[in-house]
Amino acid sequence: MPSYRVTMTIGALQPGVRPDAVLPAAAAAAAELTTVEASDLAVVAGSARVTVRFTADDGDLALAIGEHVVATTRQVAVPATWLVTERVKGRWLPVR
Repeated sequence: MPSYRVTMTIGALQPGVRPDAVLPAAAAAAAELTTVEASDLAVVAGSARVTVRFTADDGDLALAIGEHVVATTRQVAVPATWLVTERVKGRWLPVR
């Protein structure tokens, strides 16, 4: 089964939310719909970046899962940007 990931740059936290709540919320949102392969939090150029890697049958389903993850994450943080990518021959390519 193909591997996808949704990557979000986090702009701000919702009031009263602890920083350590964002990654588990994003991973749990994906797990509601599919198998989560991995999740990660990194700081890139001074901004928090959350990545959730998951499986999906095709790009359309991956986009729907990504949108669900972003919508759920909005309850705890503000995703400034987000992108769904697919693993193809060792590279991560945007899903259109």
